[in-house]
Amino acid sequence: MAENLTVARPYADAAFELARAGGSLGAWADVLERLAVIVTDERVVSGIHDPALARDRLARFVIEVAGKGVTEEQGNFVRLLAENDRLALLPEIRELFLALKDKEEGVLVADVASAFPLDDATLAQIRDDLSQRFHSRIQTAVRIDPDLIGGVRIAVNDEVIDASVRGKLAAMAASLKN
Repeated sequence: MAENLTVARPYADAAFELARAGGSLGAWADVLERLAVIVTDERVVSGIHDPALARDRLARFVIEVAGKGVTEEQGNFVRLLAENDRLALLPEIRELFLALKDKEEGVLVADVASAFPLDDATLAQIRDDLSQRFHSRIQTAVRIDPDLIGGVRIAVNDEVIDASVRGKLAAMAASLKN
């Protein structure tokens, strides 16, 4: 939801700045991942929406469930979210934080749509080719799209590389019309 992302953005920015200043981007990403999973559990969701449940008690519970490795700073972050009734935004905060982390580390995410499952060697070759083309480390998100008929369609940021059979057929049809 766009509204949730808007509300979550300042919290994600704050968490990112804390993590960057402490040199702990990876640790924060791990903790935010765990916290996002915790707050999406239906039992925790009901607690988040229960006005009778004290916010500090809810924060303590979430921190305890997250387990060891939650630093004092991260615990304070959870308590702040609880006080402001923003715990439910942790999945969006995690998403925004990871985008900031990837940008900081020079990682681009490539959305790879394929008509058929890709083997590891093919995926590694795609990753290497994209890395050379964009001069960045590439992380891939692969999905199957049978509508492509064959080949792949790759989106990196706002650039799309359409090497699918469907894309080639559409390009042929357009050139025949002209």
